[in-house]
Amino acid sequence: MTWLLEKDLKGLLAGGKKGIEKESLRVSRDGRIAQTPHPAALGSALTNPHITTDYSEALLELITPPFADIGDTVRFLSQVHKFIHSKLENEMLWTTSMPCLLEGESSIPIAYYGTSNIGQMKHVYRRGLEYRYGRTMQAIAGVHFNYSLPEQFWPVFQEMENDSRALKDFISDCYFGLIRNFQRQGWLIPYLFGASPAVCQSFFDEPPVGFSEFGAGTYYQPYATSLRMSDIGYKNNAQADLGVCYNNLEEYVRSLTQAIETPDPEYARVGVVVNGDYRQLNTNILQIENEYYSFVRPKQSMKSGEKPTLALKYRGVQYVEIRALDVDLFHPLGVNEPQLRFLEAFVIYCLLQESPLMNPDEQKEAERNQQMVACCGRDPALKLYRLGSRQPLKQWAAEICELMQPIAELLDQGDSGCLYSNALAAQKALIDEVERTPSAILLDEMHKGGESFFQFALDRSEKHENFFKQASMPTDRKAYFENVARDSLQRQREIEATDDMPFEQYLEKYFAQS
Repeated sequence: MTWLLEKDLKGLLAGGKKGIEKESLRVSRDGRIAQTPHPAALGSALTNPHITTDYSEALLELITPPFADIGDTVRFLSQVHKFIHSKLENEMLWTTSMPCLLEGESSIPIAYYGTSNIGQMKHVYRRGLEYRYGRTMQAIAGVHFNYSLPEQFWPVFQEMENDSRALKDFISDCYFGLIRNFQRQGWLIPYLFGASPAVCQSFFDEPPVGFSEFGAGTYYQPYATSLRMSDIGYKNNAQADLGVCYNNLEEYVRSLTQAIETPDPEYARVGVVVNGDYRQLNTNILQIENEYYSFVRPKQSMKSGEKPTLALKYRGVQYVEIRALDVDLFHPLGVNEPQLRFLEAFVIYCLLQESPLMNPDEQKEAERNQQMVACCGRDPALKLYRLGSRQPLKQWAAEICELMQPIAELLDQGDSGCLYSNALAAQKALIDEVERTPSAILLDEMHKGGESFFQFALDRSEKHENFFKQASMPTDRKAYFENVARDSLQRQREIEATDDMPFEQYLEKYFAQS
């Protein structure tokens, strides 16, 4: 930071690219998961770059392009919401991470992407997830924040570091340093922004251990911040000992590739093709890279049909995907500008801090901290693991925020509104005033109103639906989304019409890439 200021390069950190991927379940008016197909008016889930589906046919994923200005990112996300609400018939978007009223696993329809090979592959992959983990956990929604440093930052930073490697390799190494620090200290994000301390009882087949009951329809944990990030979310015993390494790009690709190519006896018993139907893509520990759950990922834009690990291997890290945000049910978009400004400053902090390599013990320590904060982060007595000792969460959180201060000030240069500093100050206050965190407010309002989690979330979903139905959108933006939806349907038809390779051969070719 001092070097940047001395060289009058303070503007180098401004203008990093920010994009959002936000998931929301489509639900009926009474709060049940939608059983209808992905609406044709929204275009093709296979080829629309802004509106697709995640695991379920009912789980919409809204995607913004990357923008240099967070205001533009949020504005685009708002316009996508407005467009979707204008097309839904007798349905709305569920406004929390934890699902709506579920009626067993069969009530969660698996996403369908048409008859093309790539469409079938996406569908079969999701069938594999069902056999491996069940459908229920796949109905959980989240918000992903994609971020890349400005291109002009990297050569200057490399010069400061006296690094003589190819710029691509330097950038990848720096992003992995960022990722390691996010693994170590990213628990701060669910602590500050977690908004899923409770869940509808329909989420469980039987009463879960360690939960309290609220009324007849809600399970919750009194100090929880993000049940979405806890072990009731993604549970994968086969992944527990994978040892995916974040020390550098080469080790990351190697360790992830090994998991994709290593058979698992349990999944072998499921089978791949049974009675003529595909149950999963393969019987390996991971079917594909995306099955590995991590709340931060290195990313590179992929060419058509390219494996993600190969995109990283040959072109390096382009950006990071932060997967630690719950859907904020107190905001119609599920996310807001101050939250994203804080997150940008935090990601830059993770980049600029020293980032020693992580051994397996420290990795497990970091994962343990993430779980503890998710399940009991608001416990005033909570102490986290830090290099073999224990430290009070509040003390460590305050230290991080202090170190973020000069970064926020640097990002505010030339902006009289001090938007980054204000975003940081607002979160600093929550370290000591934990009752003002979203997870605490949710439980407090439920108790005050005597409402179950389901009823509270349903009411919020209706309010947010009304907000978007009353919101205006420029005519040209509406026409843009209409055109993209129409063009995406045509693109899917073209892909299906020209796809003449047998599916089995397509999979063989895909997995043979090296």
